[in-house]
Amino acid sequence: MMNAFSELSRRGFLGNILTGLSGVGLIDLLSKGALGDEAKPAQQAPHFAPKAKRVLQVFCPGAASHMDLWDYKPSLEKMAGKPLPGEENFLSFQGKNGNLMPSPWAFAPAGECGKPITTMLPHMAQHADDIAFIHSMHSKTNTHGPGCVFMNTGHSTEGFPSAGAWLSYALGSANENLPTYVAIPDVRGEPPNGKANWSNGFLPARHQAIVMSDQQPIRNLARPDRIAEAEDAAARALVAKLNREFAEQYSAESELQARVAAYELAARMQLSAPEVSNLASETEATHQRYGTTDANPLKAAYARNCLLTRRLLERGVRYVNLYCSSRASGVDGLLNWDAHKTLKTDYERHCPIFDQPTAALLADLKQSGLLEDTLVLWTTEFGRMPTHQAGTTGRDHNPDGFTCWMMGAGVQGGVTYGATDEFGRRAEVNPTTVWDFYATVLHLLGFDHEKLTIYHNGLDRRLTDVHGHVIQDILT
Repeated sequence: MMNAFSELSRRGFLGNILTGLSGVGLIDLLSKGALGDEAKPAQQAPHFAPKAKRVLQVFCPGAASHMDLWDYKPSLEKMAGKPLPGEENFLSFQGKNGNLMPSPWAFAPAGECGKPITTMLPHMAQHADDIAFIHSMHSKTNTHGPGCVFMNTGHSTEGFPSAGAWLSYALGSANENLPTYVAIPDVRGEPPNGKANWSNGFLPARHQAIVMSDQQPIRNLARPDRIAEAEDAAARALVAKLNREFAEQYSAESELQARVAAYELAARMQLSAPEVSNLASETEATHQRYGTTDANPLKAAYARNCLLTRRLLERGVRYVNLYCSSRASGVDGLLNWDAHKTLKTDYERHCPIFDQPTAALLADLKQSGLLEDTLVLWTTEFGRMPTHQAGTTGRDHNPDGFTCWMMGAGVQGGVTYGATDEFGRRAEVNPTTVWDFYATVLHLLGFDHEKLTIYHNGLDRRLTDVHGHVIQDILT
């Protein structure tokens, strides 16, 4: 076989263009794929009948406080201003803690289940009867970057596949014209540890997320006006030939295969991406319901990302990571939920941004019937202390107890699983790990978490590491 690079003479280049013009059109190229099956997303048969076909994961970076949002603790009010029993001199992430501090806002019963939820989230409270709250989560780290990566990948160090990458690896694409896995960062920036949160890790490179948002559309999709469609098709045909020959010689180069697959997807997305991103096609009533034109530009930007999320899920995207807030800043709590010093001021900034748009997204999924086979996750990296941080009116990091929740496909609504102690300090009843959480997610997608593996560095690696149990009590 002639080496691919030996044909790059002027004569060979022109000859290949003519061959491409006469024999290969863009549509045919894309339908067959430059690398054949090697470039196509993997797909495995589920181990049993799935309840969910896709996942929406809403992530609030900064360690959103469980006892100020979802986990009502009357004892914080009864013992306000007193030391935390048994931990009077406890040193947490930023040092010494003060006394017990109740939430600045009242809680009110929500839905028919009567679940107490902060009055700062009135729109989200309307979904209480559809949510299964897991109040006994705990993490192995109290640092934001590792905590976010742990919550997304099941490992506190970088280099491991995210949950969305595992789902891409397991199920492949449901729409060949759109990505299988999309990450939507907040307008304020990426979460702590950035792209490691949606990495493919050691899975083939094609399983990493495509990053897009309303404020950051996918770049370089359009064909330049100066290049005719026939020229574009011919160039692609030549590149396909070179890539095919290179892949035959270097079959282990998954990065190249992923790049070729990405180019082919980009070509298909020249038509599909502008359509899915066209929020102007939505009704004025929809925009009002989400808050996309709100006077608060941060809320409006997040609302547009929520609307984009719905459109992606409707069109077959398997996994969407939607972020509400970003990485830490020089001022704690300014850009994310990391309320070390001024919790009340910080959460009065963040809750309105999160509340209405997220609730509108969930309402649309339910109204359309999409919630029946869409699994919705709400996650954060860890919790916060029930005490105030010494010298402040904020709360320090607490990896020993926090809340995540699920709703949608196969999940019981209006239920609570596990519990922290009376102050919210530690997971006390049915302590739940990130691995349990994802064992349950994979179960709802039809996979035994112990059998969804890939061989890497001498081990059969999996999302749940060597741990994890399905949380049966929250399943229908």
